[in-house]
Amino acid sequence: MIDLRSDTVTKPSDAMRRAMAAAEVGDDVYGEDPTVNRLECYAAELLGKESGLFLPSGTMANLVAFLAQTRPGETVIMSREAHPFHYERANLAVVGGLMTRLIEDPLGKFTAEQVSDQVVREEDPHLSRTTLVAIENTTNRGGGACWDFHDVEAVASLCRRHDMRLHCDGARIFNACAVTNVEARYYAQCCDTLCFCLSKGLGAPVGAVLTGDAPTIRRALDYRKMLGGGMRQAGVLAAAGLYALEHHLDDLREDHRRARSFRRVLEKEGAHFPLPSPTNILYIETRAPERVVRALADRGVLVLPHGSDRIRVVFHRDIDDAAANQALESFKQVLCA
Repeated sequence: MIDLRSDTVTKPSDAMRRAMAAAEVGDDVYGEDPTVNRLECYAAELLGKESGLFLPSGTMANLVAFLAQTRPGETVIMSREAHPFHYERANLAVVGGLMTRLIEDPLGKFTAEQVSDQVVREEDPHLSRTTLVAIENTTNRGGGACWDFHDVEAVASLCRRHDMRLHCDGARIFNACAVTNVEARYYAQCCDTLCFCLSKGLGAPVGAVLTGDAPTIRRALDYRKMLGGGMRQAGVLAAAGLYALEHHLDDLREDHRRARSFRRVLEKEGAHFPLPSPTNILYIETRAPERVVRALADRGVLVLPHGSDRIRVVFHRDIDDAAANQALESFKQVLCA
């Protein structure tokens, strides 16, 4: 099967498996796993932050970032399309006791002016004060859209003026960097915290890293333990993350190239892509997404339905040119039919 459902389906390469097998390990709950410590330091340095924290998932990384920078009863501003709002099991409300104010935009981005319209800072006991803004880069539901650096800078400046924190859900931040040619550290310098996934396009089997200032990461560590995210000899997993950061970042451009080529051909065949799709995530409009998904599966291609009128296609490091071309032929047969 050619699996285009997500870039989370990637499998460790042989070289990554060797790095995992050779990893030096210790008890990370005691802070004694040398490979985890190396990964956290490497990630922090890569993003220009004081500290890093290795976590089992991007969902937990986002959650502990919110918990470490807010208190129950406060409000977070984010896009209506944001991953934490749609796909993280309402943990902001259930675990964090947080309200959300949502900004409408089909690409999952927004401006500083839109944020300003949502901010509540009055010391009024009737109101929930806004204390944190969250952005997502790239945006999942926005078709892999990337934030312009100056827009992030403007939102960060607004947050500083209002004494609010800024968090970046950078699950695919390195995809954004590959398109914008802005290094991750420059996006990170605008944000108080930034997390990224190792288990998506980078090809590691599991994990995410949260970066930020030392006191915030210390609080995040407390919440990681509270949520059951403390791991013991986690160096086996951290070694995969280190290998990915050291060897796989440049490969993301190949995923983007294949996605662009795939889109160009299908557009000539009459397919409609409702979003810009500058990176590795594509949405294709169809009147019968479930039927299209089944027809593609019958031809050996896996994709996901999205709502009532779209399917989602995601390119990743396990899809080479031959697989991309084979998938393209299947799409032509199904979509043209």
